[in-house]
Amino acid sequence: MRSATKYRKTKETEIRLSLNLDGTGQSKISTGIPFFNHLLELFSRHSLVDLEVTAKGDVDVDYHHTVEDIGLVLGMAVNEALGERRGIRRYGFFELPMDETLCSAALDLGGRPFLVFQSAMKHFKVRDFEVKLLEEFFRALTVEARMNLHIRQIYGDEAHHVCEGLFKAWARAFRQAVETDPRDQGIPSSKGVI
Repeated sequence: MRSATKYRKTKETEIRLSLNLDGTGQSKISTGIPFFNHLLELFSRHSLVDLEVTAKGDVDVDYHHTVEDIGLVLGMAVNEALGERRGIRRYGFFELPMDETLCSAALDLGGRPFLVFQSAMKHFKVRDFEVKLLEEFFRALTVEARMNLHIRQIYGDEAHHVCEGLFKAWARAFRQAVETDPRDQGIPSSKGVI
């Protein structure tokens, strides 16, 4: 089973996270940040990854530490669950419409972390959640998961729709990339190692 459980505690956050890459999209999320809970639930549902997250952070100061650290811990869990990445499709791409919004995500699980995040949301917040924090989340995730991720808002006005569109596009691309390929059970790289 391709799964992992991680625990990380700092002076700012305490995070317990478990995931199963071969799940059915079940989630149990408690971060202390309602809108971020919602986004992580969307990721789980659309990627079919089972995900449990319990996070306590200094949200009375700001949401930044909690959001970024969840990205770190999720990335660590993804990296561990993938192991040597044998037999995966490795690449994924998805373009997702969400009402007036269109978002895309392309990713490579080839071991070289990089993030390209493009968004020009007209609103800076969804309720009390600063949408700029999504870039921090994805940056932390890509480094620890050893993932190359290009994620962008192609167009759209409503920040809630853009945030959802970005997470759903990433989830669907991730789902493709972690799928096992029945035609290739080896390491998906000409180098023979990732």
